[in-house]
Amino acid sequence: MVTDKYKRYLLLEKGLSTNTIEAYMSDLQKLVGFCTELKINVIDLRREHLEQFLASIYDQSLSPRSTARIISGLKSFFRFLQLEKYRGDDPTELLETPKTGLKLPLVLSLEEVDAILAVIDLSTAGGTRNYAIIETLYSCGLRISELTSLRFSDFFPEEGFIRVEGKGSKQRLVPISDTAIQKIKDWLHYRNQISIKKGNEDIVFVSSRGKAISRVTVFHYIKQYAEAAGIKKNISPHVFRHSFATHLLERGANIRVIQEMLGHEKITTTEIYTHLDRSFLRQEIIEHHPRNKK
Repeated sequence: MVTDKYKRYLLLEKGLSTNTIEAYMSDLQKLVGFCTELKINVIDLRREHLEQFLASIYDQSLSPRSTARIISGLKSFFRFLQLEKYRGDDPTELLETPKTGLKLPLVLSLEEVDAILAVIDLSTAGGTRNYAIIETLYSCGLRISELTSLRFSDFFPEEGFIRVEGKGSKQRLVPISDTAIQKIKDWLHYRNQISIKKGNEDIVFVSSRGKAISRVTVFHYIKQYAEAAGIKKNISPHVFRHSFATHLLERGANIRVIQEMLGHEKITTTEIYTHLDRSFLRQEIIEHHPRNKK
């Protein structure tokens, strides 16, 4: 059932907490109940149906935060349906979320990124591939779906760029670091020894069975390496994207450049990292200002 698949997606790929997943699934069941009344499949809902559903939610006088959580859950569910090819459009795209205050995304420090990479065994094919995966995720700020679908025909090592197809099939050119390029080349030594399944010949990162590596597999390895590195944060592949943007901003990169590299349609989406930067600056002051020394 699609709702069961969505629950596994929230757990394995998004890395959400048990409480958050339960809240999302509870709200989704309300939507399913609404669909039952309309005698329509939840996969086939249109925007006007969702507006009807939200009108019924507003009638319950919920707080803006609770309403925002429900809308966030709806957006997440329909993005999942798009991702898994259940439907081609997103009916939640124009739904407005009430303002509830800013929640900053989780990021890793540069030292934590290095610690995760340091525990990877580079003497194995899997370790060499996984190092290249994490280095590419971090140095290019990719979404996990962009990473797993990366093709050799979109990899330009001599020019130092990769071509990425993001949301809405929009393409962008993203600089790739020399380190990531070298790690991908190291991986190719092992990849060339694998029998690649038909249709996967152009895919950069494949499993030992010769098929494109899955998002779930990448998530699993990242969790494993973070634990081995002694990092307690609830890490998912997306955390490397957040960390990439935050570290660039901390070091003076222009926010418009970061927007372009991340593939954000609106600058307001990228501006979340300016708040993270302020948090970083405040922490630096707290740690180093002479008045705060004991």
